[in-house]
Amino acid sequence: MPDTATPSAPGPQETRQPAARAARVQPFIVMDVMNQAAAIERGGGSVVHMEVGQPSAPTPASIRAAAARALEHGRIGYTQALGTDSLRARIARHYGEAYGVDVAAERVVVTTGSSGGFILAFLACFQPGARIAITAPGYPAYRNILIALGLEPVAIEVGPETRFALTPDLIARAHREKPLAGVLTMSPANPTGVVMAPDAIAAVAAECRRLGLWYISDEIYHGLTYDQPATTALSADPDAIIVNSFSKYYCMTGWRVGWLVVPQRLVRTIERLQQNLSISVPYLSQVAGEAAFEATAECEAIKAGYAENRAYLLEALPKIGLGDFLPVDGAFYIYCDIGRYSNDSMSFCRDVLNGAGVAITPGLDFDEGRGARTVRLSFAGSLGECEEAVARMGTWLQRSI
Repeated sequence: MPDTATPSAPGPQETRQPAARAARVQPFIVMDVMNQAAAIERGGGSVVHMEVGQPSAPTPASIRAAAARALEHGRIGYTQALGTDSLRARIARHYGEAYGVDVAAERVVVTTGSSGGFILAFLACFQPGARIAITAPGYPAYRNILIALGLEPVAIEVGPETRFALTPDLIARAHREKPLAGVLTMSPANPTGVVMAPDAIAAVAAECRRLGLWYISDEIYHGLTYDQPATTALSADPDAIIVNSFSKYYCMTGWRVGWLVVPQRLVRTIERLQQNLSISVPYLSQVAGEAAFEATAECEAIKAGYAENRAYLLEALPKIGLGDFLPVDGAFYIYCDIGRYSNDSMSFCRDVLNGAGVAITPGLDFDEGRGARTVRLSFAGSLGECEEAVARMGTWLQRSI
């Protein structure tokens, strides 16, 4: 006898679904690649890691020693929401030493890495639904954080004609189509490694002032340039919002400590947000961050290793058929065109991982429109790892074509 029972109505639990804006957030693909690589290693396989954008070198010894001394005092408590007075003062002093720019310590906000800085800056500056210009290719978390906060990322395609950076014309065109509320740039850039020239930064800053837009400059890779120093946007506009972190140059990704420099009129707003969202950044990480400014010699030695890796890869990758890449001015990435081999960067990276044991990141993580034919390689490891990766990929490519 057929079952004619009426399906039961959904229960209360089945109606409780993720919020729409959270459901729109795409995965951070590089983290998925890292998980796949880890699964291979757990099974006894060998993987050369060129997927994750973090230094393989340990945090410099002097930084770790400072945190260890603080830990021995026993009491690790909250700090002021904006950060310890001493760290804020030291960050402010850094701008005078590194760039010749005068920054008041009161304008510095210590954050939980650059990620925490973006959340605070976006919440402080933008109304729900506001449109913020970013680049494609560009760092995927910009897009995903904006979406999670109910904001609209406006991905503007950039190419060789602008050295893969935003220009006043591109910003003005996007603003005419539908008004923007802000512009976000990164120099040195992830994934391209491109450094914006001082006049290019000044031109973007001037256009943002003309249009009344917030200008946010991601400077997390400052310190990691190879031919010319990076320029802070504060040199062009004292009202620019600066996002930076100890993660990359100082090899402190896991410490989760960064900073903002913001106009004075935003400080109290951001302080209230920080008080409620995280209370304060971990004390030990702030102690370590302050010590980091005295670890330049150790950090420069690590950077010299990146420079050696960069020089090797710029010569070796074309020899295995991966010679179509963007300028590598800074950071520790090469953004490479794989169109001669594949128009599906997801499957290409999966095949390279499974077939060659090399983990690299699909370009779709950085450019939803054109990233199907690009990949990113990180050279933040050792020279030996770079050499092994090239050998493995070269052999695999020869077998595959």
